[in-house]
Amino acid sequence: MSDIQKYIATHKDRFINELIELLKIPSISADSAFAKATTQTATAVAESLRNAGCDQVQICETPGYPIVYADKIIDPKLPTVLVYGHYDVQPPDPLDLWDSPPFEPVIKATDKHPDGAIFARGACDDKGQMYMHVKAMEYMTENDQLPCNVKFMIEGEEEVGSANLAWFVERNQEKLANDVILISDTGMIANDIPSITTGLRGLSYVEVEVTGPNRDLHSGLYGGAVANPINILAKMIASLHDENNHITVKGFYDKVEELTATERAKMAEAPFSLENYKNALHIDAVYGEEGYTTNERNSIRPTLDVNGIWGGYIGEGAKTVIASKAYAKISMRLVPHQDWEEITHLFKVHFESIAPAGVTVKVTPHHGGQGYVTPIDSIGYQAAEKAYEQTFGKTPIPQRSGGSIPIVALFEKELKSKTILMGFGLDSDAIHSPNEHFGIWNYLKGIETIPYFYRYFTELYS
Repeated sequence: MSDIQKYIATHKDRFINELIELLKIPSISADSAFAKATTQTATAVAESLRNAGCDQVQICETPGYPIVYADKIIDPKLPTVLVYGHYDVQPPDPLDLWDSPPFEPVIKATDKHPDGAIFARGACDDKGQMYMHVKAMEYMTENDQLPCNVKFMIEGEEEVGSANLAWFVERNQEKLANDVILISDTGMIANDIPSITTGLRGLSYVEVEVTGPNRDLHSGLYGGAVANPINILAKMIASLHDENNHITVKGFYDKVEELTATERAKMAEAPFSLENYKNALHIDAVYGEEGYTTNERNSIRPTLDVNGIWGGYIGEGAKTVIASKAYAKISMRLVPHQDWEEITHLFKVHFESIAPAGVTVKVTPHHGGQGYVTPIDSIGYQAAEKAYEQTFGKTPIPQRSGGSIPIVALFEKELKSKTILMGFGLDSDAIHSPNEHFGIWNYLKGIETIPYFYRYFTELYS
């Protein structure tokens, strides 16, 4: 048993209990009703970094939620690793689909996590994965194993688009200077098939509003004579994909990167069972853009999805009404070379152009970010690869993710450094969904693996 494994075995219960306490705080950045709890979480994260051995810990105010900064500089001549994570979480709705309250963590065994998993909002995204780095730091400082300098930047607005992170980064270039950025906000293929995320999709998120008459109308007296905004919105949304599930927004695909047959063949080498995929989701068929596999559709192809739609009467019983307004929230996942601001503009122009007479349309952009691809020949990637080989006993598979971390492209632009994505969650961990969870084995494996990244990166850097 290695020194890090012994340390984890000794402190396992404390590591789990500390994470559980953090998960109890409802740091929902999207809902102002939880502003106090979200700020409280920043304080808790700062205290944990102080206890982990960081010499400087600051709660940095922004126009929004604070950013927790911490560092330990052991020698300016040594390389510096900047760890990024976030302490805010997604809203837990719909609450009735949770098997246990989202902010009352419980540990239960699952098929994928026979050693148990912590069920709570934020367990995997991203409190559990962020806290792995805090505990890895604790081990390295307590045992004099920290081989280089380390900085932490933990924000509280990732789930609402990191609106103030660019503001903070631009004003703190020297404070944040680093040689590589390390993030654990992604996943891996399976517990016995480690992988490193090498690509992320970009994001454009908008809200649309369709307005018809100046008030809600009686559906008997006015039905059939006045445009119904809900009906119109449904038709407009349906028209955004053609019969091959190709997005119909003009210019949407103009800059989409087409991977070569060789690259697609390499992707196909990753283990994947379509039947297991369908069974896990309780669906009888997959669905998506014609001409691409499931793993290609959710990683190297752009998408357009409705995330919420509402209007009219949705209470108990009946109310025969034609609503004055109808709304939808729409997200577009983008691939490298698609500029999120350009795509947002193209969508706005297109959606307004397809509105029929009798209604008006408003498109409100919310947030977005660029896609990202990290090179596998960098010393950062090589260090991560060696770290996984050390703790998993096998070489990790490079894998593109369908998710988005918009700030990764921002980091490269502003801080001029590459990002390494070492995620330890699984696709089945239900992030953003009811019953989100994070395997205890995965949590502890992350703590075990991260110190090796520091060691190998320092060796390769010198």
